[in-house]
Amino acid sequence: MSEKLYVKHPLFPMAGIAVSVFTFAFGLAMAKSPGVFFFLGGIWMLLALFGYLRPCLAVLPAAALLCGVFCALTYAISRDAAHTSAAAARMLALCVAAIPGLGLAPVCLVRGFSCMRLPRVLTLAMLITFTFFPLLRAEVRQTREAMRTRGAGGLLNPAILYRAFLIPLMVRLVNLSDTLALSVETRGFTTEPAPYTVYRPVYLRAKDGAFAALSALCAMGAVLL
Repeated sequence: MSEKLYVKHPLFPMAGIAVSVFTFAFGLAMAKSPGVFFFLGGIWMLLALFGYLRPCLAVLPAAALLCGVFCALTYAISRDAAHTSAAAARMLALCVAAIPGLGLAPVCLVRGFSCMRLPRVLTLAMLITFTFFPLLRAEVRQTREAMRTRGAGGLLNPAILYRAFLIPLMVRLVNLSDTLALSVETRGFTTEPAPYTVYRPVYLRAKDGAFAALSALCAMGAVLL
């Protein structure tokens, strides 16, 4: 996930998750209704107006590709325009539901869970997970660049794959794991039920309520169409 897509002032994390789940579930339930496109278009526009413009634009190529592929396959199998339209609605529902997640920085999600006083095991596991995978991607890229610098061949050669890629990558991952564990310990993270404070607390705002109300109006409009 690119940091360029993160929203500066996103929705409350749990509200964003609720929007994603509701959008996907409602889109699937209304896939055979013409009103589903009104609903999905309305949610997309609301997200763009509420600061999620970059994530909204980022999903358009993926939405076009998925809709094109699945619509072509559905029409080739069923020869039914209604089934093809339903397939397009399902793919669009998936893409629109992904927008709040694309625009939410992992640290905001962890802060939101911490403010809700969820178990520290959960928030700590999420923090480590969200931190580790970007590091893994960066290490893979650096290892590949080191291979090209040394003039190593492609990864299709098993000997080169093992000696020039897998071994250096595994060594780096072990070192990263040790560093990450030390970082968690030195920063005072614990799974014990000890009191703690959140540096930048995240709370529900009027913005979240307004978005929920407008989303409900979009859903009502889709049902009435």
